[in-house]
Amino acid sequence: MEQAVRPERCVVAVDGPSGSGKSTVSRRLATAIDGIYLDTGAMYRAITWAVLQAGADLQNTESILKIAQETSLTIGTDPQAPHFRANGEDVDAAIRGPEVTGAVSAVAAVPGVRRMLVRLQQEIIAAAPRIVVEGRDIASVVAPDADLKVYLTASAAARAQRRSAEDATDVAATEADLNRRDKLDSSRAADPLRQADDAITLDTTGIGIDDVVAQLLSMLNSKVSS
Repeated sequence: MEQAVRPERCVVAVDGPSGSGKSTVSRRLATAIDGIYLDTGAMYRAITWAVLQAGADLQNTESILKIAQETSLTIGTDPQAPHFRANGEDVDAAIRGPEVTGAVSAVAAVPGVRRMLVRLQQEIIAAAPRIVVEGRDIASVVAPDADLKVYLTASAAARAQRRSAEDATDVAATEADLNRRDKLDSSRAADPLRQADDAITLDTTGIGIDDVVAQLLSMLNSKVSS
């Protein structure tokens, strides 16, 4: 793999739908540039976990925002071992469960929650010398001045295969759920999932992780050394 340039400061924004390979690719890229890694989707999941723990009505945006504001998040940004705690509790496993997955789009659509978490994400980015940030609105909202903006995508079938393999779930059911989340995330009023105008599209269908990371590393080297 191409050796990474290590600029004093570097921000990489990686956006895309679920199952496109964002997490694995972003973590490996962060390791390659000796940087930190931020999974913004996990932040929304951690807040969703807190909302569900409180038994809040997912239609009550005021209650959701109040719980979000009162939730203490601890965010581990080591790409080799990222972790999350909510109100002191380890939620790494819980936030990947079906309950949180089914509710996270509703919580992430609340404008006040997005504003709160975007501020926190921007604070983390500002304090980091080198960082890879993944999510759905990084290049367009969170880090519009990122050194490299990438939109990862893949065919619906490939995304479903990957996610079902990770979660040991039925492929057809997984594809249906991914389509549901894509529709919700793309149509929400606040910061919808979309590709930034200046982001580079990379279709990961049929491409190995190592090759994807190598391509991104080459793009990054070209950006920061030009």
